[in-house]
Amino acid sequence: MQPNTARLRYHGTGGALFGLMFVNYLLTLITLGIYSSWARNKVRVFHWSHTEMDGDRFAYHGTGGELFVGLLKAIGVMMVLGLAFAMIAPAVQEETTTVAGVVSVLGFYAVVSVLVVYAVNSARRYRLSRTSWRGIRFSFHGQGGDFIKLVIRGTLLTIVTLGFYAPYFQNQARKFFVDHARFGSEPFMYDGTPAPLFGHYVKAFILTIPTLGLYWVWYSAFKHRHFWNHSTMRGARFQCTITGGALLGLHLTNLLLVVCTLGIGTPWAVVRVHEFWANNLALVGTVDWASITQRAQEASTVGEGLADSFDVDVGFGM
Repeated sequence: MQPNTARLRYHGTGGALFGLMFVNYLLTLITLGIYSSWARNKVRVFHWSHTEMDGDRFAYHGTGGELFVGLLKAIGVMMVLGLAFAMIAPAVQEETTTVAGVVSVLGFYAVVSVLVVYAVNSARRYRLSRTSWRGIRFSFHGQGGDFIKLVIRGTLLTIVTLGFYAPYFQNQARKFFVDHARFGSEPFMYDGTPAPLFGHYVKAFILTIPTLGLYWVWYSAFKHRHFWNHSTMRGARFQCTITGGALLGLHLTNLLLVVCTLGIGTPWAVVRVHEFWANNLALVGTVDWASITQRAQEASTVGEGLADSFDVDVGFGM
């Protein structure tokens, strides 16, 4: 079988997305925010249905009703958490200078932080389970407990090392997301090491002041190239070609587009981002797509609702 390059293409337009977002805004306003779940779902359907790989488009099967139910459950969780804190708040106010008061406040924020991490993992599970290509669903099998342990350890080590553990933490998180993702019966795999990331991280740190922080955009571009170029599926390897200059240019021009149009140009800016990533990403190798079978997965929407409540962005990534 000859090596094949499965290229991505994005066919959405700013005008079409503007029309969708305008209707979504009106319906959300009329329904006092209730329609927001359906609005978010329609935007996801729009983006996936306009994204093509190797001649076939992706599909998104989630529904606004699922998101709304997940949001209601998340609100219930947050109400319980808020009620619990309200019950201990008087004692905390009286003992703000005591060890008990400090521990109570830290405990509250620790619980919220754990919920955010849980939301990231669960929302990824939900979104991938609702995404398909050529009729085959994606899935994610990473356990929330394992991800929480990874994040706690990585965060503590990053703090202790004054930030220099960050590249190792980022590489571990990427490996967790990729190694637990599947396309039907076929698993994805990640073989990247943190050493190249660390070198570029130190370089970005040194150049922070001379470049007024702009060199971190080049680090971001290298990080994404490293992540994607070390992600494989059945021998085929992803190939990412973004550069720091191109990424900086995208951010600056999109900022001007949004600011100069007083926000009206936002849909066009969003479309430009999707086009940019699609044009710089491909899957290179030989994959026998016909041999990949469906693998169904049930996924709760609670994490998705929590992610929305905490305003946590969970990209497709892997």
